[in-house]
Amino acid sequence: MSDRGDVVVVGAGLSGVACARELKAAGIGVRLVDRGHVPGGRMASRTLWERRVDLGASYFTVSDAGFGAVVDDWAGRGLAREWTDTFTVLGDGARDSTRGPMRWGATRGLRSLVEDLASGLAAERREVESLEEIDADVVVLAMPDPQARRLVGGHPVAQSLDREWEPVIAVAARWADRSWDLDGVFVNGDPDLGWIADDGRRRGDGAPVLVAHTTPALAARHLEDPAGAAPDVLRALRRILDLGEPEDVHLHRWTYARPVGERRDPFALVDGDRLVGVCGDGWGVTPKVETAWLSGTRLGRALAERLSAAGAPST
Repeated sequence: MSDRGDVVVVGAGLSGVACARELKAAGIGVRLVDRGHVPGGRMASRTLWERRVDLGASYFTVSDAGFGAVVDDWAGRGLAREWTDTFTVLGDGARDSTRGPMRWGATRGLRSLVEDLASGLAAERREVESLEEIDADVVVLAMPDPQARRLVGGHPVAQSLDREWEPVIAVAARWADRSWDLDGVFVNGDPDLGWIADDGRRRGDGAPVLVAHTTPALAARHLEDPAGAAPDVLRALRRILDLGEPEDVHLHRWTYARPVGERRDPFALVDGDRLVGVCGDGWGVTPKVETAWLSGTRLGRALAERLSAAGAPST
């Protein structure tokens, strides 16, 4: 393998940042490339109504000790907070509740946690359309399979990128005051809504803001015009929660919101004309925030071990 500089990680979501951190900690030169203005990926928050609103991932849970140590650090510095272990379940005219692991939120939005981990990493903002644009012998693609497939061309790693993804449109809405008492709602059997999160409670400031996630079917019908989904979503919110009209609404389209099917491999790492790794929440048993961190961290460690043994350039 010839020396063409640092490892390049394309995608500054949680998995890409976690991978880059592991490489840097091992003394491997690494550059982070993303098309967005800031790190975050699908842990996206946008400033709306003078506060950050989480439009992508709704929360995270902790089961892995390594990820738990990261979360403890966030919590100790006031970046992350425990939200709730109980959600409402609605379906077939019935209302119930379900308990599970503690769900965590972030006081300044989930994106702030990725920004925190990305501190100190060399980052570049640009759009990447193919591997051929990247002058590096080692590339990590931290992104959903369909996006990675478009970049790899005939590289052998393409054979590993066989997972499909569903779309979702996130609809954030603000009311003048709170008229509901909930944290989050799993909506079963509805044609338009799958999930509703109370953004005020998960952030801890009590703001009268809800974020609703559409069903994949509704999102698929409105991918070219996300605003067209708003009337159906607002009608569903009025029907499900007996709400009036909101004061303002914001929509965000996620073409690749969550993976379909199952996959146990924590990442892909395949040789070809260059060494290519792929990581993200689509790699692992359950697609969630912790899975993304684990995938990126494990790929970073595997790469660091391989490159250190081969005498890769260090920082």
